[in-house]
Amino acid sequence: MSDRHGKVQTVTGLVEPGTLGATLMHEHLFIDLNPPAFRGDTLPEGVTDDPLDMCNCFRARYGQGHFTDNYRIDDFAVVRDEVQEMARAGGGAIVDLTVGGLGPRPLLLRRMAEETGVPIVMGAGHYVEEYQLAETAGMSVEQLVAQITDQVLVGAWGTDVKAGIIGEIGCQSPWTEREKKVMEAAIEAQAATGAALNVHPGREADQPQEVADFVAARGGPMDRLILSHIDRTIFDEDTLFRLADTGAVIEYDLFGWETSYYWPNPDIDLPNDATRIQWLRKLVERGHIDQILISHDVCTKGRLERFGGHGFQHIFANVVPLMLRRGFDQAQVDHILVTNPARLLTLR
Repeated sequence: MSDRHGKVQTVTGLVEPGTLGATLMHEHLFIDLNPPAFRGDTLPEGVTDDPLDMCNCFRARYGQGHFTDNYRIDDFAVVRDEVQEMARAGGGAIVDLTVGGLGPRPLLLRRMAEETGVPIVMGAGHYVEEYQLAETAGMSVEQLVAQITDQVLVGAWGTDVKAGIIGEIGCQSPWTEREKKVMEAAIEAQAATGAALNVHPGREADQPQEVADFVAARGGPMDRLILSHIDRTIFDEDTLFRLADTGAVIEYDLFGWETSYYWPNPDIDLPNDATRIQWLRKLVERGHIDQILISHDVCTKGRLERFGGHGFQHIFANVVPLMLRRGFDQAQVDHILVTNPARLLTLR
């Protein structure tokens, strides 16, 4: 039996699942979310490289132009302060899902974990096609399986830092053939490594179900499939409950995003945190508490406290007390924040 079996693979090594505590299952400590076309020296009209500050952060969050600086999180000292604030608020561990195409920084994650004492689990694989590295276009499923497997077993992105979860694997609506190829590889790599699989579904209500059916048809373990961003994707009970009945894990990971404006797709009206909690309550009452995760998906600078946002501390400082005021008991909160993450991050 592998020494990894039954353990959690963090960026500093294997740990016991019970040591994690309350865990944020979908965050980005370091990331470049700018589309590749916006990363060069010549920027398109409407795109600016002006530094983000307290004078323009609201404009950036509300889509008044594209501020490239908002889409980069790269200041170690700033992020360290935010992670320490999370720990002071009661947070235990963080899962960083910055995968191929988003500028993964394994060595910085390891340094962050060492300096803060906060366990960090890193993701493996590739984001949506627009962001994927050019190499994925010519890679076979078998080559991608080997790459993702190595990221968990050997080390990721040219380092010896090992991933502990696969994803977030990127999908769009409509789902592209290249993305399906990466998903095929992720499912096979999951079988080879025993890691859970996190998926970024397309921004269309039926796409999470399409992903769930795709994984189920290939024999993937549904209780190890995490479908992210459901709070920006599904807005009716029938669609949500049909998805939950597949056994997949439902992740509400935009806590702290309180404005209805959603820049990746302005046709979507985002719920606020109170409404997110109402959806969690519906799932709990229907018997799906084992299938719920919550997080912030901090992926832009403007969501950090330093730049007027909520930071990584928000769920512990604000959302948990609100859940308790809205009918959740502490055991249910712990189930969502402690029990479910520990189970999913444990390698099989």
